[in-house]
Amino acid sequence: MKRTGTDLIATDVYDRLRTKILTLEFRPGTRLVEDELTASFNAGRTPVREALLRLQGEGLVSRQRGWIVEATDPANFRSIFEARIAIEGYAARLAAERLDDAGLQHLAALMSEMEAADKPRAEINRLNRLFHVEIVKASGNTLFVEMHERTQFQYWNLRLPVVFLKEQLAVSTEQHRALFDALSRRDGASAEEATRVHIEATMRIVAEALSDE
Repeated sequence: MKRTGTDLIATDVYDRLRTKILTLEFRPGTRLVEDELTASFNAGRTPVREALLRLQGEGLVSRQRGWIVEATDPANFRSIFEARIAIEGYAARLAAERLDDAGLQHLAALMSEMEAADKPRAEINRLNRLFHVEIVKASGNTLFVEMHERTQFQYWNLRLPVVFLKEQLAVSTEQHRALFDALSRRDGASAEEATRVHIEATMRIVAEALSDE
């Protein structure tokens, strides 16, 4: 089926708007005014509306007397972690087969930065997120990358009352090392298992934090 110019424009608006939401340039609760978006993206109202409807289908925006960037409900945390386990676990298995030496060196550098002393928590979070993103990218599966973007957005958007203790951070570091070791050995099964163990451990910490509220 041949795509029309309107289809192409709507896709471009969708891609750009989705990126702004996933990178939190447009934060949860932000109102999206169609007239402002048409001016910002230099597009007509129809492509903008089609893009918004597509994003609504993904759960990234909703209609509440106008369009609004959706916030993540903490009650959905378990679903988010289950999705992360499924996507990141198998992506790690594939990455073990497909990562090149340069990719492994990049992951090693990210781990070293995370483990450096006196890193602000926000910077550790950024490096941690990038570490997992790079592994999913190394799977070579673009659908995994897209789905992982959504789970990462939902996860970091939870705004949960979680403070990771020093001991928990140490365990997380060990788990990253176990995952990296499996990737280095090209052991897909171990890489998948190490990813599952790591994400399940984080899920338990979040569950405990929520139960204490």
